[in-house]
Amino acid sequence: MSNSIEQIDAYIALALQVTCHGVNQATNATEARKIMQESIKRIGQQISAAKAFIGPNCRLVLLPEYVLTSFPMGESITDWAKKACLEMADPLYQELGQIASKNNLFLAGNAYELDDNFPNIYFQTCFVIDPTGSIILRYRRLNSMFSPTPGDVLERYLECYGVEGMFPVAKTPIGNLAAVASDEILFPEVARSLAMRGAEIILHPTSEVFGNARAPKEAAKLCRAVENMAYVISANTAGISGTAIAASSVDGGSKIIDYRGLVLAETDTGESMAAYADIDLAALRRYRRQLGMKNLLARHRSQIYPQQYENPNFYPNNTMLTGEIERSHFINTQRETIERLTKLGII
Repeated sequence: MSNSIEQIDAYIALALQVTCHGVNQATNATEARKIMQESIKRIGQQISAAKAFIGPNCRLVLLPEYVLTSFPMGESITDWAKKACLEMADPLYQELGQIASKNNLFLAGNAYELDDNFPNIYFQTCFVIDPTGSIILRYRRLNSMFSPTPGDVLERYLECYGVEGMFPVAKTPIGNLAAVASDEILFPEVARSLAMRGAEIILHPTSEVFGNARAPKEAAKLCRAVENMAYVISANTAGISGTAIAASSVDGGSKIIDYRGLVLAETDTGESMAAYADIDLAALRRYRRQLGMKNLLARHRSQIYPQQYENPNFYPNNTMLTGEIERSHFINTQRETIERLTKLGII
C-alpha cells in the first residue's frame, strides 16, 4: 500500500464466524463455482451489516478457514484442484476485493489456491486484501497433514518466492499483519518466525471443535499471543454444510486475544459477529519496547537453536518436486518419519 495512507493506531477488528458451505457434493466445477459465488454474496452482506452495527472504525475482518469450499473429503488432488481451487488472479478474489473496498477495510481469509509455478498441486492459502481491493499478503500453509505445502517443493518455492514468500508479513496502516492457518497454531515455530519478521497481528483462520477452554488449540492461541507479544485474531466456522460430516462439528469460539494473552472478545456457536474488539497498536508497541522479564521477544536467543532444527530425521522437504501425487503420499511419508524417529529413540 502507499506510504501516503494515514497510519491508524487504534481500530476495531472482527473475527466473523460464518457457516462454510462446502462444494464437496457439487457434481462439477461449474456447480462448485456457483456455491462459492453465493457464499461471497452472503459474506458481503454480513460484513456490511456488521460494519454498520460496529461502526466505521471497524477496519479489519477475518473470515474462517476454507470458508468458500470446505476441505477435500476423498477427492484426489487433481479433482480438488479442478473443483475447489482459485487461480491467483481469480475473479472470485476480485469479488472479495470489492467487499473490502465497499466497506473500507482489510479483509482476510483462507482458500485453496493454484499456482502456475507448481502445476500438479495446490496450496492452502491465507490472504489479506486491502481497502483498494488488492491482495497484499499470501501465506501458504507450511504444516498440513493432507495437503501440499511449500515445504514439499521447498527448493522450487524458494526460487520463486524467497524466504519472504514463506513467511510473509504485510506492513500496513493498521499494523504488521501475518497469518497462521488452522492447526498450525500448534506449531510455535511458525508464529515465532513471523514475529521475528515484525508481525504484530497474527490472523488465524480456522475450522475446529469448540467448547473446551483447555483444548490444545485454545491453549496454543494464548501461548502464541504471549510468547510473540502479538494480537491473535482467530475466526472459526459456524459449522460446515454440504458434506457428510455433522454440520455443527466445527462451530464456535471465534476470539480476539491481545499481546498479554487476555481474551478481549469471544463468541459462542452459530453465525456471529460478536467477536470484535479494539486493536491498540500504540499500546502494543510500547509493550514491546519495555525493559524487563515480560519482553519475551527481546529475550529470544535465536542463535542458540539452528543446529537442533537442522536434524534431517523429521518430516522431509522436497517430496513433491516431480510428478502427480496421490493422497496416500501424506500418510506414507508420516509413517516413514515415525519409523525413522522410533529407530533413533527420539519418540
